[in-house]
Amino acid sequence: MSNKRSTHLVWFRNDLRVTDNPALSMACEDPQANVIAVFIATPGQWRQHDMSARQAHFIYDNLLALQQSLAVLGIPLLYQQCDDFTASVDILVTLCQQHAVSKLFYNHQYEFNEQQRDILLGQKLSNSVNVTGCHGNLFLPPLSVLTGNHEMYKVFTPFRQSFLQTFFAANMTVTPKPQPRNHPISQSHIPPFDYPYADYHDLPAGEAAALDRLRHFCAQQVHDYAQTRDRPALDGTSKLSAYLALGIISVKQCFMRLSLENPLFWQDQQSGAFVWFNELIWREFYQHLLVAYPRLSKGKPFIDWTDSVIWQNSPADFSLWQTGMTGYPIVDAAMRQLNQTGWMHNRLRMICASFLVKDLLIDWRWGERYFMSQLTDGDLAANNGGWQWAASTGTDAAPYFRIFNPTTQGERFDTQGDFIRHWLPELAQVPDKFIHVPHSWANEQQKTLDYPLPMVDHQSARKLTLSAYEQAKTI
Repeated sequence: MSNKRSTHLVWFRNDLRVTDNPALSMACEDPQANVIAVFIATPGQWRQHDMSARQAHFIYDNLLALQQSLAVLGIPLLYQQCDDFTASVDILVTLCQQHAVSKLFYNHQYEFNEQQRDILLGQKLSNSVNVTGCHGNLFLPPLSVLTGNHEMYKVFTPFRQSFLQTFFAANMTVTPKPQPRNHPISQSHIPPFDYPYADYHDLPAGEAAALDRLRHFCAQQVHDYAQTRDRPALDGTSKLSAYLALGIISVKQCFMRLSLENPLFWQDQQSGAFVWFNELIWREFYQHLLVAYPRLSKGKPFIDWTDSVIWQNSPADFSLWQTGMTGYPIVDAAMRQLNQTGWMHNRLRMICASFLVKDLLIDWRWGERYFMSQLTDGDLAANNGGWQWAASTGTDAAPYFRIFNPTTQGERFDTQGDFIRHWLPELAQVPDKFIHVPHSWANEQQKTLDYPLPMVDHQSARKLTLSAYEQAKTI
């Protein structure tokens, strides 16, 4: 009988952690097996998907942290780079041959191209390697929360009700990191990606940093979350989105920490803890939708008739929106925050998206791509879901004539203009009363502001947009 150890390969993707990583845990179940890990950078694919340079930089720094964490466990992390997903499959096939891999493990990704890549890998290894995919980045597997007709929910609220029933019936546990293995390893150098780099802000890399931020938020901030989450001038959100997007922390870890600090929080749906948990369910909803409706990964609207909207798509108008020069202070402050930091407050994402689509009548896909090109927390499901929600092209109970007024949104959520003044220093002297309509104050005081006039009249733009949607609905 041969004493040769079997070799298990763990393929890391958007799950750059060692705790609560089902693929890693399964690979390590056999204490006698050699376990190796690999990460494959695909810059060509990233460009096709508009990944931001900030996110690439964040991935790289977290990859270095992951390599160190795996080394402590006696697991080497190999690194490869290729252009696209098809080439990554060929690399994996070669690695399996070189290392005599008997089992390969990964955690599922749900975007269409990623699923097709994984299917291709399974086909190429079907006769030589046992390939196992795990649902390591969600609470529940896609298509496990369905209507009575066994269909995916099309509206969030009934999805949430069904999700909560299924979720609490399940035995939700967090998988501990594997025990260290007594196998000598040689560590390989991970060179910088062949991709543009840009600094990300206020995001220390690594699993430990993500867990520290989670603990602090659940212990110190979540109680006020329901009151503060919509006010961009306050530090009222978790700032965990980038860690979740790359799987540096899992949603199950979020739930377990939330429960530890706030026992039975789900019994009070008005509590800050439940309101934050509800945001994690929104994330889940959008991920499930990608699997149920693959067209969402292909630039298609969820509501078919909205593809007939005739957009104005003015490049000049788009540029003013991109650079934060629309003349609407809350929109401009938010866009400048995005451009300078790679992050935008969620309420502001809705306001800016609504303004681009409903005030400027520019195709939501233009905005979706631009956000991805800037965000450190870029995630197709969440970004697409948010943009389609704002554009009234997606899964939502509200009709297309919901249009945010950017001025009243600013007045409601940045009443004194603290956030606006931070990002628009040219409005520093404008009194609170006029901060959302600064030119009214300038005219009254016979002053000149170094700030553009509103590029459109909201009420006129609203009528034009309603007409465009109504016309599309009749086609």
